[in-house]
Amino acid sequence: MIHLLPDQLVNQIAAGEVVERPAAVLKELVENSLDAGARRIDVELAQGGLSLIGIRDDGAGIARDQLGLALQRHATSKISSLDDLQSVASLGFRGEALPSILSVSRLKLISRQAQADHGWCVEGAGALAAQAPIPAAHPIGTRIEVRDLFFNTPARRKFMKTESTEFRHAQQALERIALSRFDVGFGLKHNGRRIWDLGAADSQAGRQMRIQAICGEEFAQQCITLDESRLGMRLHGWVGLPSFARKQADMQFFYVNGRFVRDRLPGYALRRAFADVMHSQHHPAYVLYLEMDPALVDVNVHPQKSEVRFREGGQVHDLLFGAVHHLLRRVRPESSQHHITLATDDGPSVPLARAPEGQAPLRGWTAPPAVSLRPAPMATHTAAAKGAAAPVMLADRAPDAYAATPAGDEEAPLGYALAQLHGIYILAQNRQGLVVVDAHAAHERVLYERMKRQIDAGGMAAQALLVPETVTLHADEADVLEARRDELYRYGIDIDRNGPTSLCVRAVPPLLGIDQVKSLIRGLVRDDERRDSVSHFGEAIEVQYRVLADVACKAAIKAHRRLTLPEMDALLRDMERTALAGQCNHGRPTWVQLGVAELDRLFLRGR
Repeated sequence: MIHLLPDQLVNQIAAGEVVERPAAVLKELVENSLDAGARRIDVELAQGGLSLIGIRDDGAGIARDQLGLALQRHATSKISSLDDLQSVASLGFRGEALPSILSVSRLKLISRQAQADHGWCVEGAGALAAQAPIPAAHPIGTRIEVRDLFFNTPARRKFMKTESTEFRHAQQALERIALSRFDVGFGLKHNGRRIWDLGAADSQAGRQMRIQAICGEEFAQQCITLDESRLGMRLHGWVGLPSFARKQADMQFFYVNGRFVRDRLPGYALRRAFADVMHSQHHPAYVLYLEMDPALVDVNVHPQKSEVRFREGGQVHDLLFGAVHHLLRRVRPESSQHHITLATDDGPSVPLARAPEGQAPLRGWTAPPAVSLRPAPMATHTAAAKGAAAPVMLADRAPDAYAATPAGDEEAPLGYALAQLHGIYILAQNRQGLVVVDAHAAHERVLYERMKRQIDAGGMAAQALLVPETVTLHADEADVLEARRDELYRYGIDIDRNGPTSLCVRAVPPLLGIDQVKSLIRGLVRDDERRDSVSHFGEAIEVQYRVLADVACKAAIKAHRRLTLPEMDALLRDMERTALAGQCNHGRPTWVQLGVAELDRLFLRGR
């Protein structure tokens, strides 16, 4: 027997798509306020939102005769035709979520328009108590109170987490919205306590302050701004330096036409942009905004509109990857000033925003990729004793390198070497103070970028072996590598097939020994997740990066190798000319700056 379901049950079923937890209710109601033109939104929560979710705004309000209609299903002021639905630019359909929320809570809605003498109120518990609104004193705008969420669906109430967990989800939902609308002020209270109060931010300084308030001071100090337009799309926002990489993907804010989304395509493109400056288990941090024609993006593929579908996905991917990847390669230091700069393609540097007064400047940098690389003359030395307690002082140059620097000479941003500590760290002096360099990590990046340039120029040099070496593999692995012999030769590796399960290695890159090459070859075909890429690794940039990163890591100078001052200075100069020299190929920082003021504080100077 087929029959129609009661309206209340239909609403409760629909609520399953909209009302997942208090955070989902908060998101829907705040987005409604934004669509109503609000410039100030205050949120009040009790018990993580399970007891109370109160939203108050100064928007346009709802007319008396529209209040009851706003709580009916499929009622909206924004969609009137299929064309509107296909190119929707608003955050939600005013009134679409309200009946679903009403069906599982005790809801009270008060609203007043500018031309009205007073406000009007409707309320209900699971359903409207009465269709006719009643007068209520209220300023211009709207207030919605949602109490006792899931009071009439106890089974769903049992699935809610603790109060602190639900509040954290609700706060995150509001933070995502606050980062999308800098022109709107937001307030948040929980259990009567003020959590934060964000004023409208119409200036760049105000936007930076909101970024710092939500993402933290460390992100604000270690991020760079991005603004690039291409093919009718604009990508702008803030990108965290690789040194700020996170163990969790908890600081990734990506917006499409003002709507926060979590989509695989942007996530993949942005992760790929960080591929060779970040550890594979870490995640980049960013606050980015993509603006494009609404008709080219479908926001209705997910009930909560957290995913989208792009009509030209390839163009979106290329914009995201290209803009962020190029940005990371252009960052460089300006050691005579307390800020970093972006090197333009034709040479001069463009300054980034200064660090706020009293904060340290950003510490990561890379040089423009167009500058030619010069090999660092690393000679062979006897290894330093393990656990040496004191730094090795090599005093074949005056300790104060700047005292002997001719006036007008360009300052070296990383300064000049003073000593080597424990055979691992290079200690150098520049005008800001002390620079500490991880020699292995820095040399690894220098070699890596040099080899990338060699590959782009036609291939790496190959050094023939006096006695060829044999590598034993599975037959299918040997088939893959034999079929790609020409691509392998670009990496300086010359192989021949000499049996069903073996390869003969006849030449290797000058930087590597045969044992390292054997390990590299096996690594190319061991990773099952990369198997498809390996079969096309001449065209796959990810696999090329991985091969070169392995070569660079194996060839870089090792710990406890003693270096002379000229060798250390040569490495510092190579770092200044090398793209992405602020991080090694695994995402670790290669150097840090300790300012004179920081050193003075350590020793209580001036007190």
